Amino acid sequence: MHDLTGFQRDLLFIVGGYSEPAGVTIKDDVEEYYGKEVQYGRLYPNLDTLIDKGLVEKGKKDGRTNSYLITNRGRREVQARLDWMDKYYD
Repeated sequence: MHDLTGFQRDLLFIVGGYSEPAGVTIKDDVEEYYGKEVQYGRLYPNLDTLIDKGLVEKGKKDGRTNSYLITNRGRREVQARLDWMDKYYD
């Protein structure tokens, strides 16, 4: 996870917190956290990076809507990050 941007890490945490969220759900959550609008041109390329790294899988909800699912590797990376953070903020 050390090679992810902070934005990508945030997306990974959001995807992992849901059961196959749609892109709009992820966008809504990250906008709520950041307190400002996130453009689709920023969101989807970063989700694609997580897919390319094997941390997230993309599926189809219907003909127009994609869903996202954290992989086992993604969960391990999130847990490793949480463990690392606990070392300093326990």
